[in-house]
Parts: sequence; C-alpha cells; structure tokens
Amino acid sequence: MRADLVIRGADIEDGDQPSRAADVAVTDGVITAVAPSLPVDACGEEIDGSGLLLCPGFIDMHAHSALRVFHDPLQHPKLAQGFTTELICPDGLGPAPLRPAGATDRRRYLTALEGPGPDNWDWESLGDFLDAVADQRPATNIVTCVPHSAVRDVVMGGGNRQADSREIAAMCAEVRTALAAGARALSFGLIYAPGLYADTAELIALAEVAAEYGAPLVPHVRNEAAGVLDSINEFIRVSELTGAPLHVSHLKLVGSPDLLEDLVGLMVDATRRIDVSFDHYPYGAGSTLLSALLPPWAADGGPAAILRRVHDQGERLRMVRDMENGLTGWENLYGACGPEGITVTDAAAPRQDTVGRTLAEIALAENLDPAVAVLDLLRDTQLAVGMIDHYASETTVRTLFAAPRGMVGSDGIFNPHPHPRLYGTAPRVLGRYVRDGVVARREAVARLTSRAADRLGLDDRGRIAEGKRADLVLLDPATFVDSATYEDPHRTPDGVRRVIVGGGTVIRDGEHTGLRAGVVTRTARSSAIPGY
Repeated sequence: MRADLVIRGADIEDGDQPSRAADVAVTDGVITAVAPSLPVDACGEEIDGSGLLLCPGFIDMHAHSALRVFHDPLQHPKLAQGFTTELICPDGLGPAPLRPAGATDRRRYLTALEGPGPDNWDWESLGDFLDAVADQRPATNIVTCVPHSAVRDVVMGGGNRQADSREIAAMCAEVRTALAAGARALSFGLIYAPGLYADTAELIALAEVAAEYGAPLVPHVRNEAAGVLDSINEFIRVSELTGAPLHVSHLKLVGSPDLLEDLVGLMVDATRRIDVSFDHYPYGAGSTLLSALLPPWAADGGPAAILRRVHDQGERLRMVRDMENGLTGWENLYGACGPEGITVTDAAAPRQDTVGRTLAEIALAENLDPAVAVLDLLRDTQLAVGMIDHYASETTVRTLFAAPRGMVGSDGIFNPHPHPRLYGTAPRVLGRYVRDGVVARREAVARLTSRAADRLGLDDRGRIAEGKRADLVLLDPATFVDSATYEDPHRTPDGVRRVIVGGGTVIRDGEHTGLRAGVVTRTARSSAIPGY
C-alpha cells in the first residue's frame, strides 16, 4: 500500500462511534484506509499520533467570512482552532444576490460585519459570487446559505412593506436559482433590514422552495429576548407547514433568565414535531453591527435612509427615545445590555479611537448621552461600526448548550478588536466545556463535525472513514483550550498539532503553512438527501 500521508496511532474521534486507536492513510486528498497497524510500503509523510486526538475537520455553522476571503484567504483564526469548513451568509445577510444599483448600500451595511470585500463587486447572482470566491483560492472550504435579506433587496429594495404575490414569486425564483447554484441552506435575519419587514406568509413561501431541496431554514429569529419563545415558534410553525428542516442560529437568551427553562423545553418539544437543530457559540456576549441598536423603523428604506435619519435632529430624538424606552415586540439590545455592556470592535475613520471602548466610556469622554453617542458613531462612520454586546450569564450559556441536537457556530467577525469567539470557539467547546462536564467529548466532536456535515448534506466529509475528504484536525487533548479573551482576543489556542485540508497540511503547530486547499461547494443538494 502506498499513501501520501499516514497518521499513526492517534485516538480517532468523529462523534459517530466510540473513540479508537488506529492509523489513517491519505492519498490524493481522500482517506484511503483506517485500521490499526496499516501496512504501508511508501508514503510521502508519516506522523506519529500517539497520545493525540484525531478528529474530522470542524465545521463552522455560522461564519462571517463571505467578504473576508477577498482580503485574507488564509483564514488563520478559523483554521488555527480546527475549522476547515465554513457556512457563510448567515443571518439573512450576504453580498449576493445583488442588484448593481444597490451595491453601494449593501457594502455600507455589511462592512462592519463582513468587511468591504473587493473594490469592485462584479457579481449579481449567488453563483457568480461563489465563482469570485473560488478565484481567491480560500484556505478553508466554503459552503453558503441563500441570504433572505439579499433576496428581498434584489426584488423589493429596502422598504418596510409586505410583499405582493408577484414579489413573492420573484423571491422564490431567486431562492431556487441560488439553491441550484450550490447554496445548502436558506438564512434569515429578522433583526436586520430589509428581512425584518417580512411577514410569516413570506417566510412560508420561501421555505416551501427550501423544502424542495431538503435545505434547512437557518434563522436569526425576530427576538432573542423577552419575545424569544414566540419568535422561535414562528419558525417551528413555518417548518411544520412546509416540511423544511429548521436550524436555529446561535440559540440564546438576551436577558430574561426567567425564560431559560421554557426555552429549553420549547427546543426539546420541537424535536418531537419537526426536523430541528441549532448552533451555539459558548459565550454570553454577541457581536454584530452597531446599527442593530436602532429601532426597526429607522432602517426603512435601507442604509442610505438610516444615514439620513442619524443626521436629522427630529429623527435622532425619536431614535434616542425608543432606544431608552423600548418598543412593543422589539428586541432592544441597547436596553438589554446597557451602554456599559456594549463595546466597539471596529469603527471607520475618523472614529478609530473608539475601538475597544464601551459606549459608556465613549459617552462619558464626550459628555453625551450614550444613545446619542451611538447615533454620532453611525453618522461619522457612515454606519461602519461593529460591537460586542454582553447579554447572558455563563450559567445560561451552558444550560442552553446542553440542549439536544446542537452544533457549533463561531459567529466570528474579523474586527480590529474582535469577540474572542473568532479565535476560541472550538477549543472552548472541545477543551473547556468537555473538561467542565458541560458536554461529553464524543458529543462535542459530533457537534463540530459529523452532525454539522449531515445537516448541510455534505456527505463527503465530517467523518474519518474510507472515501471521505481528508479534512482532519490532530490535537493534544491535554492542552487544547481557548486562550482568547475579551481584553486580549487575538490569541490562537495551544495544542493544535496539524490541521489538514484536502490532504494538505494548512496548520502545523499553530502556524499557517500558506497552503490554500479549500473548495467552494457549488453543487445543488437534493431533497433525496436525508434530513438531520
């Protein structure tokens, strides 16, 4: 037997069966044999895996890397923690599909979340965008959602109104085209414009298209605070009516700890009724656009309209009043987290000096009401500000993490002062949470690998078996743990010996080799692919 690579004697764990010690042989980017004491006549490289843990490459179920790959295709923070596949365009947000006239507004709105991307956005369809991503030769494997807000913007613009039957049909056609071009899920972000203006009937119509492909609905629901139960129930109903699988993005509870037991109960009960799963990042703080602090009406008309409003004194007073007092049914992050619990992670010129500071600190230094400071930041940067928002205790986070059918999504954003989840998500799960007994090691690996692969219909990866793609993570389980913190977020974990993508070593002892061996999935999934 000949092989390009052989890993000897590692403890193999892929979440499907009990761990076992074995050798793994790889040739032409594919696992060709898994067995103890493999007889190999010649190989390009042999690695001693004794005392180490060998897992399939981790799958990030919530990645904001859609535009990052145009500036940094190496994706070191993701690969250094073991993520070899990323699901992009979550939260209903993404660069495509795109109407050319809306490119400037879309870029402005996404910059703090995804980065600006290339100088010229010369794509319109999601398929064309995936071609442009593939041209960058990313180091991670890229899989995409169809982003609902992008679809709605192409058909309807950024207005706050219900879609008519013609517009519903046009949006369904856009979703079908994108799924045929290789998208594996349909994402929603019902706190982001213009997706937040969709009614349930619109969600049902688009979900029917997703169901044709067996593609899961991946929503950031309307309200993750006091209205979280109703918001998740909205999508449970959509799934029941259409047969589309449901995968809830970053299951969380913003404040309202009294709802924790009911939320866990809702998710458990849903497993008896529909094909449901969720992803989770193991932190009690989120990270998103600072503009997410504004009341929903402020986004009517799109980013250009938001900018007009933050310059208008009357509209500013109205926004401040709503941020400080709240609105019925609105998830008010400003009110839930408070200005002392919100930190600026990125800010365009001329406000770069605010990065790493809380809204409370910025407001105090400028002798402003903190809500006014938010509006000034958005005005001065043309909306290009990111934030971290602290919303839950570690107890709440761990309780939700233990709910059944979970997976892992980093939700990592490449900011100058990022949330530590950009570097620490996988080692926090497989290191800290396993050691603390929050989850068993086998379950943690399943959430990171095989379960996620099944959810996305990626039958070529997620397990260590003959014929599977050789995406592998070799690590020291004694030292693999997160080290990134809110104060010092740019820290990769220890304990990663090798990360292998398509049979090639991308990370060696924590350092990037420069190899860019990722693939962009562009084949349509089929309704024949079994659900989760």
